[in-house]
Amino acid sequence: MNRLHATKDFWLAALRADGPAFQDAVAETGPDAAVPSCPGWTVADLTEHLTVLLHWVRELAPRGVVDKPADRVVPEPRPAWPEALDGLRREMTGTIETLDALDPDLPSWTWPAQARKAGFWQRRMAHEVSVHRWDAESAAGRGTPIETKLAADGVNEVLDTWLPAGRRKGPTDLHGVVHLTATDASYEWFVRLRGAGIALLDTGTILDSDDHHPRAEARGTASDLLLALMGRLDPGKLAITGDRRLFTALQAG
Repeated sequence: MNRLHATKDFWLAALRADGPAFQDAVAETGPDAAVPSCPGWTVADLTEHLTVLLHWVRELAPRGVVDKPADRVVPEPRPAWPEALDGLRREMTGTIETLDALDPDLPSWTWPAQARKAGFWQRRMAHEVSVHRWDAESAAGRGTPIETKLAADGVNEVLDTWLPAGRRKGPTDLHGVVHLTATDASYEWFVRLRGAGIALLDTGTILDSDDHHPRAEARGTASDLLLALMGRLDPGKLAITGDRRLFTALQAG
């Protein structure tokens, strides 16, 4: 794995770029349009999902405790579309301001057990909004790639956070090594699958005696790799050699 040292400032800058872009895309498309990358969802569903999540994170992240918060609350009835857009704007602005004010080391509840710091949410929301920005723009027929370094960190997040926390939607009975390569940046990852377990291998410390030769390799831009891992992009869009099932075992959900 390549070491990519993203920071709070990097993640907040991404939020400040992708947040308004998401708002523009959903306002352009309208509430009833389908979101092809989220089957069964309309733009109104996507907007509600992100608005509710932003509000929830804005309340839980500054608490300074690791106790699990109350579940998210979806308001009923759903507000009319102009009010929904206004609520999205308020929650996006408020969440960015809240996360910007937090020390990344402040204790916080997180769904992976190993984090438990506010920095988790600064990173998580940058990626949540970037992927949903792509969803919204795709619904508008103009999806643009996720910025390369952000997407590479998103791949890292899938491999170092989502999968170890058990948030896999791919098969969990496969064994082997998958080599991921971002063709637009100097990033690559080796992942060893051990059935339900995975190990993210450090390419700088792998010994020659280790059995690290890939049984599958997937090559694509960092954005395409991330979107495929998150179930947004058909893995067929990537250049995959070897056992293709091994790549699907890395998909998060």
